[in-house]
Amino acid sequence: MKKIFTLLFLSTLVFTSCVNDDDVDFDTIGQTFEFTTTFNPGNEFGHRFFFNENIFDSDVVLVYRLEGVDNGLDVWEPLPTATIFLDDGSGGEITVLYRFNFTSGDVDVLLESNDPGLVPANLTDNQTFRIVVVPASFAENTDINLSDFNAVQSALNLEF
Repeated sequence: MKKIFTLLFLSTLVFTSCVNDDDVDFDTIGQTFEFTTTFNPGNEFGHRFFFNENIFDSDVVLVYRLEGVDNGLDVWEPLPTATIFLDDGSGGEITVLYRFNFTSGDVDVLLESNDPGLVPANLTDNQTFRIVVVPASFAENTDINLSDFNAVQSALNLEF
């Protein structure tokens, strides 16, 4: 009988010691994906990224565009971006905006412009994006700056 109680105690200890009952769901795993695309009339200035498996309906998707490299470190800009205004060479203005939308199965990243044909290649060709899927409770109940990719990556312990 004593062995049964000892076994019961040890199994209870093992199963309860692995539980994380904090107020914020940091024990849920976030996911990160990356892709590079070129925006053009053939893809209607958009790219659809499909998840390998559907994400939970309650998950939140964040998307970042690789804006550049500074001292060897990637600089990630959150979408939607601030509108970029360019001189079209004739005194007019070209506007460029990257934005996204998502479902539980995919993410659409879109380049919008008042004149897409005049958007320079450095804003259409070989654009790299990172998609971060986070649990809704993390996105809603955290002091993490969600517009800062490095802060999100660090908070979720994401490896990339």
